[in-house]
Amino acid sequence: MTDKAPLKIHDLRPAKGANKAKVRKGRGEASKGKTAGRGTKGTTSRNTVPLGFEGGQVPLQRRLPKLKGFSNALFKTTYQVVNLDKIGELFPEGGDVTVETLISKGAVRKNQPVKVLGTGEISVAVNVQAHAFSGSAKEKIAAAGGSVTEL
Repeated sequence: MTDKAPLKIHDLRPAKGANKAKVRKGRGEASKGKTAGRGTKGTTSRNTVPLGFEGGQVPLQRRLPKLKGFSNALFKTTYQVVNLDKIGELFPEGGDVTVETLISKGAVRKNQPVKVLGTGEISVAVNVQAHAFSGSAKEKIAAAGGSVTEL
C-alpha cells in the first residue's frame, strides 16, 4: 500500500498554458515593437490629440463671440401679475385682498412677488396688499372706493 501525502495549497499550480505573459508593446522590433499596433503616421499613431481639437475645423471656443460688457438681467425682479378684472371675479363682494388670499384662490404662486395691473374694470371696494402696482391700477382701485398698500 502506498502512502500519498495530502494535497497542500503550495503544491497547486495553474494548468499548462493557462497563464500567458503580457505582450509588451513598443519595446523593440521583435514582435509588436516599432509602431506598437498603432499603424504608421497620422494623429492616432502619435501620443495625444490637443484638448478641443476638432480635426482642423475652427474650434468651438474660437467660433463663439467673446463675452462683452455687463448685464443687469440676472438681477431683475420678475413679478407675477394679477389684473383688476381677475380680482373682481375672485372677490365679487370686495374686502381685503392679500398675497395669501390670492395664493389660496389659485391666482398666483407662492414665494414670488405680486404686481397688480390695471387691465379691466373693478366696481367693488377692495383693500389690496401687494408688492407692486401699476399707476392705472392704483387709480381704478381708489375710484372704486378701495385702498392700496405696497408690501
